[in-house]
Amino acid sequence: MNAISRYPVPELADLPEDMRTRILEVQQKAGFVPNVFLALAHRPAEWRAFMAYHDALLLKDTGSLTKGEREMIIVATSAANQCLYCVVAHGAILRVYEKKPLIADQVAVNYRKADITPRQRAMLDFAMKVCLHSQEVDEADFAALRAHGFDDQDIWDIGAITAFFGLSNRMANLSGMRPNDEFYLMGRVPREKK
Repeated sequence: MNAISRYPVPELADLPEDMRTRILEVQQKAGFVPNVFLALAHRPAEWRAFMAYHDALLLKDTGSLTKGEREMIIVATSAANQCLYCVVAHGAILRVYEKKPLIADQVAVNYRKADITPRQRAMLDFAMKVCLHSQEVDEADFAALRAHGFDDQDIWDIGAITAFFGLSNRMANLSGMRPNDEFYLMGRVPREKK
């Protein structure tokens, strides 16, 4: 097996208790430890800040974005940033949330041709603008999103998810983070019963 990062990857047993507890909770739920949890763990303060912002953006129950739509933003913009880890890992999560085995590949390769709604297309058009040309965002972009039922807080969420994963994409690329093999089949084939 290839290394999951070009930086040191600490042993789970050597991590501070709060980090170890969080990682074990994820392992219990997913059935494996996503490599990002270990690849970033050699810098505990940054790991905690990263995970806190991740959770604030993706685990909240407010706003009109669905969990699947949040993952669409991540997959589309991570593809634009050529981040293998995030496209593969979040593509798997997108397939699971949307219950559509083809959706993540479509969104990653060309969201404009994906089987998504006009509302989701507008959301991804804006996310891609924030990802690639944020200096060009203007009131017309907000008006286009409002026409699809997004409010200013939703628009903030789209932009914040895009920006946060811009950081994540760059750190994954910098560290050579390798996606877990488990992600490749998640949401494509039925999960094995235990």
